[in-house]
Amino acid sequence: MWLFAIFVAVPIVEIALFIQVGGWLGLWPTLLIVVLTAMLGTFLVRRQGLAELRRLQESLNELSDPTRPLAHGAMILAAGLLLLTPGFFTDAAGFLLLIPGVRDAAMTQVRRRIRVQSFTMGQTGRRTGPPPPARDDVVEGDYVEVPRDGRPSGWTRTDDDADPERR
Repeated sequence: MWLFAIFVAVPIVEIALFIQVGGWLGLWPTLLIVVLTAMLGTFLVRRQGLAELRRLQESLNELSDPTRPLAHGAMILAAGLLLLTPGFFTDAAGFLLLIPGVRDAAMTQVRRRIRVQSFTMGQTGRRTGPPPPARDDVVEGDYVEVPRDGRPSGWTRTDDDADPERR
């Protein structure tokens, strides 16, 4: 239900802000602000996203916990979506998500509500012993290649068979 409320409330807030800012600044300055924030947001999201991707790669290479770079990357992606959505409220929320301290606070709040059952990284080791049993959905069989002599095999339809007028 709260998701429905967000989908209704956000456009109403955006329309109200457009009316207020448009009445205060005028149409063209308001539209210019919207376009400039989208461009600035795209630049910042790309820059921070690449930096977070590097941190994720380092974390995986060092076999350390990748939770923080993954969560920050997801929040940067959400910030990009918010910044590309026209509006002042979504732009403010997007720019807030580009601040690492805000992302850390959001991650702390989410972490309080999520309980991790298990977490493993790295190789589990080589399998020793006999190979695993055959699966039920695998059918083994033999085949023989039959040389093609230019005639249809009998298993396919020719153009004459496909045309109902030629039957």
